Formats: sequence, structure tokens, C-alpha cells
Amino acid sequence: MFSTRFLRRTVPTVLSRRAYASTVKTGLSPQQIQIVKATIPALEKHGVEITTLFYKNILDKHPELKNIFNTAHQATGEQPAALAHAVWAYATNIEQPEALATAVSRIGHKHASLGVTADQYSIVGEHLLSAIKQVLGDAVTPPVVDAWTAAYQQLADIFIAFEGNLYREAIETPGGWKGWRKFTISEKVNEGDEIISFHLTPIDKGQLPAYKPGQFVSVRCYVPELGVYQPRQYSLSDVPNRKYFQISVKKEFASGERPAGRISNVLHESLPTGSELEISMPFGDFVLDVNSTTPVVLISGGVGLTPMISMLKSVTNSSKSRRVMFIHAVRNGRVHAMRQTLAKIMADNPQVSRAIFYEEAAANDKPGVDYDYIGRADIAKIKDEVVLPDADYYICGPSPFMKAQSQKLQALGVPLDRIHMEVFGSPS
Repeated sequence: MFSTRFLRRTVPTVLSRRAYASTVKTGLSPQQIQIVKATIPALEKHGVEITTLFYKNILDKHPELKNIFNTAHQATGEQPAALAHAVWAYATNIEQPEALATAVSRIGHKHASLGVTADQYSIVGEHLLSAIKQVLGDAVTPPVVDAWTAAYQQLADIFIAFEGNLYREAIETPGGWKGWRKFTISEKVNEGDEIISFHLTPIDKGQLPAYKPGQFVSVRCYVPELGVYQPRQYSLSDVPNRKYFQISVKKEFASGERPAGRISNVLHESLPTGSELEISMPFGDFVLDVNSTTPVVLISGGVGLTPMISMLKSVTNSSKSRRVMFIHAVRNGRVHAMRQTLAKIMADNPQVSRAIFYEEAAANDKPGVDYDYIGRADIAKIKDEVVLPDADYYICGPSPFMKAQSQKLQALGVPLDRIHMEVFGSPS
């Protein structure tokens, strides 16, 4: 598990850091804490080697877990690298449980959407400790094993409790469920050359739960050539309705050493209207504060647009006075998804303004209609429209894009606690 980067900024979290710290009671002795801290240099040096071996061993011994782990991220090394960072970050913060609140919330929501169960943590712990011993050899003495066994159990208990609460909340939500629910693709809507919106209707015709703008679902497909199910997580790209969920999926093409997106291509090419999918309950803590009345600035790159459309619709549906600045960066008009949706929202809501950046406008792309600026997103060009009193800033897109926008905002004087981000690597 622990399949996302460990320290990633998002607000609001489920627990404040102070409240979270009060719930964590360390079971480690002072000596064990010092032993864990002493292993940090080894984790920095050998972390990816350890986690690569861990994934190989655990999937060889428990092939059923291939239904949970992203095989594409295994092949590219992204998942071992992310887990290595997670283990290192936990060791680094072993005396500061309050620093884990954001990470636990983010990862816990991901785990809940995949249906991770409490018993699977013991399997992970067994193979992680085994991999540490295999890689570090004689340096892993019995006291080191004892310290890391205690440290892992402490972390596992934190996640098990957190995810247990999420599962209970899901079941108690009207229309909610735990695990997987069967849906059918009731409609496929082209959103430009690369993105299709999928309307997903529950086969049981039962009630659908409300969800928060910015949340996601896991979609699970059976992949015959792999012989396993593969889950992918996609943001809900519309506001809740009683009939269907909407996700908007970018078709991922092969690029360099990166293979084409297996599931995105299956969804685009192999599953026509009427096909069945399995869907998780909506989860995620990168959500809009719908109770606030202060301005909102939504900044997206590429398919990172999808949760922003949900946020934008939520704001305009609930308030005709709350100011919104919508900033989007995309290559050109051929791949600019949901243009008509944005245009209609703006026509109906004068409190919404926009800045659309096309990296390279096509011949038929119209300035002032389709886009506003040529080149990559540069919020310094529109700083008077972006730096608003008491505004909250939500950023979603590829990691380099997000990092650049966050740095630019801070350079313009935006406080860090007003910047909320979600890394939106393209699911494959």
C-alpha cells in the first residue's frame, strides 16, 4: 500500500494536525525510535531497491494483490519510488506524528477507494520487513527488526483506523456503499481529441450518494491479457445528480519509454455504451470549501481540468456572488475539453472570469473566444485578476505544472496556506 507520495499539500485535511497528533499514541520505546532514525541514511540510499524487491516478492506470493496495484506504475518504477519516499518520510517524522496528518488523509482516501482491508496490512508488513533484511543484510540486527516491526505496526494501526472511519461514513451515506458496485456506461461524450466523458449509471438503479467537488472514484476493469482487474482513479467531473456519475478520461498515448495507458485506451476504444464497470464510492480530500464566500481561483493544466469543472459548477450553483477566476492551460483547441461547458457557465454567471492559455494555437483557434493567451500558463501576466483578497487557490495538473504555479503564487505574495493542490498524473 502507501502508493502515493507521502508528503503532499492539500487543504482541508480530515483532521487538524493538533487533533490528529492527539489521536496518535506511539508504541515505540525511545531506543526503538533512535534505531528507526538511525536507518534513515540506509533508506535514502537503498529505498528504491528495497521497495522494488518488496513489490516483486509480495506479488509473487500474493498474486491476488495485482488486482489492487497499478501494473503500469510497477513497470515504470513510479510505485516503488513512491513507496520508498513514504517509508523514508515516516522514519523522518517518527517523533512528529502531527506531520503525518496530510499524508494519512491523502493516502487513506486512495486506499479506501481501492477497498484495502485491515488484514492486508500484515501481508505488506511481512514482505516490507523481509525486503529490508534482504537488501541491508547483516546491518539488520534483531533490535533493528524489532524497532521496524513496532514502527510499521504503529503506522498500519493509524491507517486501519482512518480507513475504517471512511468505510463507516461511506455505508452511512444515503446511497453509499463499501467495495465495488456495478455500473453501466450509459453515454460517452467526446470532449475534444483526447478526452471522453463517461456517464456511469448504477445497474441496480439504486440511489447515488452526494459527493464533494474535487472527489474521485476508482474504476475497475478486467484486463484479459494480464488476467487481473486493474483499478484507476478518476475525478468526478460534474456536480452530483440522481442519475449517473461523470468521469472524463484522457486517452494516454505511448511516449518514449512510457507505454500507452492500458485502462484509458480500454475505456476509449474497447468499452462501448452499455458496457459494465465496477466503481468505488467517491473519496478524496482535495475538495472545495463550499461554505466559504471568499473568492476562488481554479488553476488547471490538461486533464487536471476535470475536478475544477466540478468545483466551478458547485460554486455557481450555490452562489451568484462568489467571485471565481478560472485559469486553464492546454496545448490547443483540439484538445481543449469542456469549452462549451465553461462558456455556458460564464454566460450565466458574470462573477466568473477566465484566462485560457494555449501553448500553440491552431489556425482555427480564435483569440478571445477559444483562448486568451499564447504560451504556457503565466499567472504573472494576470496578477491583478489572480491575487484577490482572502482568495483560496486550487491547483490540479501534472506535478511540474503544479509546482510552477504554486511558486509563482507565493512569489506574488499568496500565503502558502491558501494554496491547495492535487497532483494529477495521468492515470494509465
